[in-house]
Amino acid sequence: MSERALRGTRLVVTSYETDRGIDLAPRQAVEYACEKGHRFEMPFSVEAEIPPEWECKVCGTQALLVDGDGPEEKKAKPARTHWDMLMERRTREELEEVLEERLAVLRSGAMNIAVHPRDSRKSA
Repeated sequence: MSERALRGTRLVVTSYETDRGIDLAPRQAVEYACEKGHRFEMPFSVEAEIPPEWECKVCGTQALLVDGDGPEEKKAKPARTHWDMLMERRTREELEEVLEERLAVLRSGAMNIAVHPRDSRKSA
C-alpha cells in the first residue's frame, strides 16, 4: 500500500478489526454502591475473584459490593517503640550492666567533653 492511501485514515486511532466470530469469555455483572448513593455495574469474568470494593465511576470514592461481604479488616501492627527494639537486642540484665559502666565513667570524670566554640565565647 502506498503512503498516500494511508494518509488521513486515522490508522493509529481507529481499529479496523471487528468482533464478528469471536466468542467472549462468560461474564457476570457485579453491582457496587458508594456512600453517596451512586450505583453502577462492573463486568467481570465468571472465573474472576470479585473485589469487595471498587472506585465509584461518578464521584471517585470507594464503593462497596452490593449484597456482598465487606472488605476484610487488616490486622494493624502495634507501634514499636525504641524500648521495644532495644529489648529485642538485649536483656534487662545486660542493659543494667551497660548503665553501670557508663555511670562509672561519668562519675570518674574520665570522659573528655569537648566545649563547643560558641559556648566558649559566651563564657569569656
